[in-house]
Amino acid sequence: MDHCGALFLCLCLLTLQNATAETWKELLSYMENMQVSRGRSSFFSSRQLYHLEQMLLNTSFPGYNLTLQTPTIQSLAFKLSCDFSGLSLTSATLKRVPQAGGQHARGQHAMQFPAELTWDACKTRPRELRLICIYFSNTHFFKDENNSSLLNNYVLGAQLSHGHVNNLRDPVNISFWHNQSLEGYNLTCVFWKEGARKQPWGGWSPEGCRTEQPSRFQVLCRCNHLTYFAVLMQLSPALVPAELLAPLTYISLVGCSISIVASLITVLLHFRFRKQSDSLTRIHMNLHASVLLLNIAFLLSPAFAMSPVPGSACTALAAALHYALLSCLTWMAIEGFNLCLLLGRVYNIYIRRYVLKLGVLGWAPGTEGQPSPTSPEPSSHLSGAPALLVLLSLSVKSSVYGPCTIPVFDSWENGTAFQNMSICWVRSPVVHSVLVMGYGGLTSLFNLVVLAWALWTLRRLRARVDAPSSRACHDTVTVLGLTVLLGTTWALAFFSFGVFLLPQLFLFTILNSLYGFFLFLWFCSQRCRSEAEAKAQIEAFSSSQTTP
Repeated sequence: MDHCGALFLCLCLLTLQNATAETWKELLSYMENMQVSRGRSSFFSSRQLYHLEQMLLNTSFPGYNLTLQTPTIQSLAFKLSCDFSGLSLTSATLKRVPQAGGQHARGQHAMQFPAELTWDACKTRPRELRLICIYFSNTHFFKDENNSSLLNNYVLGAQLSHGHVNNLRDPVNISFWHNQSLEGYNLTCVFWKEGARKQPWGGWSPEGCRTEQPSRFQVLCRCNHLTYFAVLMQLSPALVPAELLAPLTYISLVGCSISIVASLITVLLHFRFRKQSDSLTRIHMNLHASVLLLNIAFLLSPAFAMSPVPGSACTALAAALHYALLSCLTWMAIEGFNLCLLLGRVYNIYIRRYVLKLGVLGWAPGTEGQPSPTSPEPSSHLSGAPALLVLLSLSVKSSVYGPCTIPVFDSWENGTAFQNMSICWVRSPVVHSVLVMGYGGLTSLFNLVVLAWALWTLRRLRARVDAPSSRACHDTVTVLGLTVLLGTTWALAFFSFGVFLLPQLFLFTILNSLYGFFLFLWFCSQRCRSEAEAKAQIEAFSSSQTTP
């Protein structure tokens, strides 16, 4: 009887082993078929990948783990328990598989899972957890609309049974090693997001991932969820050298701080002598107010882009920064327009509620009875370009604003390493091209045309017999200084390429960070000039009264 029982047990084990072996063969055959098909369509790729995941989650295997691989696909399955303390996987410990064409792997990779991975799943007290990892050494199953380039063509995926894993406090670390020269590329850790960008299959997204580069040959991705990960390689035409980041940051900090103080003093002085101000001075004050808002938002932007700050706060600040920039550019254009009116009408201009209309145009969507920032009187119905453009961008897609990555690079002896710094800014390339570069370009071009026309007009006035030469020269210097301050320096933004990059970075940073201070000097010079003219008129009047 004992011999019969032992024989029956052996038969059962042999049957189970054969069944398990058949399952493994089926899995391996399916992976080989996937490799041959190479994702003939988005829908077909999605179904294949989903079926492979389900097979790995449900397959039986003895021991702790299972490893299956083909030349381009590697599948791993692990049995986990609720006392899981973490797991580290490296390609160096796995069997090397030759790549297509007889070449070996282009680089190594690793994944490190935290103990927090199983916490949520263990709340339901499952009998056993299953962690699966699927590695691809080609991108045939992850084609997006941009046909994006991936580092080493690697896609590393992971999934846990019993639900999705999101919002991990201790992130999953995914490392990619390479031996490539990455100069001219911006590297970003991304994950495959199903249905992203209105695509039926999906697209690459950087949400929830942070990119680091511990060395020039390693990219480290820290992500707070499980899915398929890769490193996106994008050409970056104008990378900032890391050694220049510190001085440029220092110049920006000092310059913007000086401008904030100068603009604040100017606005306060304007409110103190408000009864003595004319329409031209009030237009200047609106420009000062927009510059003040722009500098404050710019200085706060890097701090709000850090991880402890909620994403909604960064989005709000990015929208405020964009609004302040558009408002500042609008007031530059208003200054140019006002200068055209002054010269065209030979210093004789009157438009009903002129400053109020300009105030509403340069600041916010106006309604009947809404005051301007520099006057308590009600305004007529106008629509402010800056606010409307920002609100339109938010209504179309709120993700156009948020943490924006600025690539910088370190030049080492044998290669180049890339870093990233973040600010709260416009994330959409389309919005940045149209509503930042395009808007700024039109403003700068308009003011340059106004400058040329103003100089030509004043030259004509100087040529007249009844126009004093000294007065005409003084007006020329005045218009030149005003127009240079109101837009010309912003045109430097269009010279950030080639040999112009480094000079442009410093000139643009110095001149535009001190923009508010230059306006303060302009305000002081105009104030002194007005007081001198008033004093001269009083003296002339007194002399005429005392003359018999």
